[in-house]
Amino acid sequence: MADKQTVLGRITQLAKANINSLLDHAEDPGKMIDQLIRDYTNNIAQAEDAVAQTIGNLRLAEQDHAADLAAATDWGQKAAAASTRADQMRAAGNTPDALKFDNLAKLALGKQITAEHNATEAEPLIASQSVVVEKLKAGLIAMKDKLGDLKTRRDSLVARQKTAEAQSRVQGAMSSINVLDPTSEISRFEETVRREEAHAAGQAEIAGSSLDAQFAELDASSENIEVEARLAALKAGSH
Repeated sequence: MADKQTVLGRITQLAKANINSLLDHAEDPGKMIDQLIRDYTNNIAQAEDAVAQTIGNLRLAEQDHAADLAAATDWGQKAAAASTRADQMRAAGNTPDALKFDNLAKLALGKQITAEHNATEAEPLIASQSVVVEKLKAGLIAMKDKLGDLKTRRDSLVARQKTAEAQSRVQGAMSSINVLDPTSEISRFEETVRREEAHAAGQAEIAGSSLDAQFAELDASSENIEVEARLAALKAGSH
């Protein structure tokens, strides 16, 4: 019984275990889930064996109890029949046979008392075993539920891990693409062209300014020539 109580205690402990708290405080939740799955799987196997053995013992005890009750009833009927026969023999004046059947009635009553005692003595054990069986069954169900939850969490964790790895690979690929982004190369080339165009326009503007200055000087010298000519004409007319 000690072994069964040990198994029952372990089942109760695991059935009531706070899985969320264990995982929250685990350094590596993935490894913790795998370890818990192994623990629950092993203990469920032990629990199933303990439940089967306890139920088997309980059913045997119930059968023995039922047999003792039936025997008590049977011996009671035999005692009553022997007593009735003894009374008949005594009424007929047959004292020796009357005593014989009275003794048989006493023996039957003794058997009845023993059977009743055995049945009464077994009832507390049957009751306690029934409680143990129900606790084992409930704990077993709870453990199986937690095991299913752990397996679901492990699958979810694995899926999340794979998703994270895939995202990392995508981000890595995107980063390498950005380094060699052809659009950025085009942008830099376009900027270079614009700068060259602006430089050429500046040079053209400088060249244009120089040419205009030259023509301005030409205009200025033309005006001076005309003024000189008119002055010469005035002088010639005065003579």
